[in-house]
Amino acid sequence: MRTWSTPALTVLCLSGALMLGATGLFLGALFLHVAPANAVSQRYQRQVDDIVYPEFEQNWKLFAPDPLQQNITVDARVQTVSDTGAVHTRDWVGLTDEDTAAVRHNPAPSHVDQNMLRRAWDFYQSTHPEQDGAVASTERGRLAEEYLKRIALQRFGRTAGGERILQIQFRSAAAAITPPAWSTEQPGADTPARELSWWPVNDEDYRGLR
Repeated sequence: MRTWSTPALTVLCLSGALMLGATGLFLGALFLHVAPANAVSQRYQRQVDDIVYPEFEQNWKLFAPDPLQQNITVDARVQTVSDTGAVHTRDWVGLTDEDTAAVRHNPAPSHVDQNMLRRAWDFYQSTHPEQDGAVASTERGRLAEEYLKRIALQRFGRTAGGERILQIQFRSAAAAITPPAWSTEQPGADTPARELSWWPVNDEDYRGLR
């Protein structure tokens, strides 16, 4: 039977306590994020947001809201520059269509394919209510822009058609889901397509991307 030295046991115990503490802090932040507003969640709102957004945002509450009643699609296209300096605008790429294709007929679809892009667009819309897609003035709005841009650039890479990417643009539309025949709800209205302005792309946008 292996015997651990006192220093080794001390390190193991401290590491275990640190991991348990970090896990408890993380779970506590998620609980406050999904719980109804209360004195604690309001007092520590900024700290909770720093832990949760954007990677761990939760789209549910302890008292569940109505489910999403629209099919939302997000597309992106890029502008590229050739070695001669010629600028080309590429065709739209259906980012949502790519995710749908990856999920369909997959018995164990990835959480990334199911939710990452959808939640990123929802995060963007919640911080950019204006239809013109103006650049956000708040830190949370800028974080939403960066998150959405980096998700798309991870798919495009640094080049398109062998040319360096200069700018990226997004558009989205939402089609209402028809209620089932037994429901008394009225069908919702389709949301007009929303096309954002061009966003410049630089090396910093690729930091940490594979």
